[in-house]
Amino acid sequence: MHISAPISHIDEIEALIAAGAHELYCGVVPPSWVAQFNTGAVNRRYFGNLPGLKELEKAIALAHAGGAKLFLVLNAQHYGGGQTGALVELARGFAASGGDAAIVADMTLIVALREQVPELAIHVSSVASCRNSAAVGFYRDLGVRRVILPRDVTIAEVEAMARAVPDVELEAFVLNDGCVFEEGVCHTVHLPSKLGGPICVDSYRFDYTGAGGRAVPPRVARRLHQHDEDYKRWLWYRFGCGFSTTDEGFPYGPCGLCAISRFAAAGLASVKIAGREGATERKIKSVEMVRRVLDKAAAGATEMAVRETAVGVRNTLPHCRSGFMCYYPEVRWPEAVGEKAGEGVGA
Repeated sequence: MHISAPISHIDEIEALIAAGAHELYCGVVPPSWVAQFNTGAVNRRYFGNLPGLKELEKAIALAHAGGAKLFLVLNAQHYGGGQTGALVELARGFAASGGDAAIVADMTLIVALREQVPELAIHVSSVASCRNSAAVGFYRDLGVRRVILPRDVTIAEVEAMARAVPDVELEAFVLNDGCVFEEGVCHTVHLPSKLGGPICVDSYRFDYTGAGGRAVPPRVARRLHQHDEDYKRWLWYRFGCGFSTTDEGFPYGPCGLCAISRFAAAGLASVKIAGREGATERKIKSVEMVRRVLDKAAAGATEMAVRETAVGVRNTLPHCRSGFMCYYPEVRWPEAVGEKAGEGVGA
């Protein structure tokens, strides 16, 4: 099972491969695209892209020199007709330079690439919200090689899809970036804080009024207030615990490390680290953390031993016990075992 990691600068490539990444993915914003369409929206992330085609060619060469593959992200939900044609040309150049696959969500673009750039492998983006074996089989029949699953599938659903359609590679999220809504039906953008930030993390302040304009009873007001506080806490976990890290630099936040044994047993092709816009050090530490847990599983350790390693990397049991950091809460760290293991839980 491979580790797929994001890049936004070519100088990240060697370090990420050295940390253990087998696959890298990136976006690019060609100057011709901006001039033609007056937008930088080549993919779902306005920011965190390579600046041009020369950098993309260098990225391919550097990735291959290190023994890794490079994938190009073209994953907006929909593109216009003129945009689709431009993306086909971009993909054609990417394939000619040795690029390994395009990550795509728009079905029209998938068909266009399959017909016009057949040498380029296609991976279905998580933005396509492919959630069951019938959908995986549908994309297989379109000529897709891999499906990247949405963040909020269950492990049982992943295993069922892997059994039902074994001739399509599956990839699941394992670290960073928790989408509050369902990404595949979200039509907002991730702006930097100075421009308003993502709409899903807006800090709304609520005032409650009872029916007919009456004051809310104190007991109800307390429950509503607690609900708001619980939601804020969940958001904090969903967005990386304030994008904080351990003293060693390992990131907190959405995590599927405890599911690695199950994913390996199911035959998944890759686990995905999110966060193209993240800092380079965060990306490197993310890969190191996944690599440590994946190596434990590859060495034949039991599922519980792998989970102990996953929790021990950060050694912050309250976060893991909460379940709020879990992509796959059905395998979250059991509190009883955590108490028995105590402070010393680790690799």
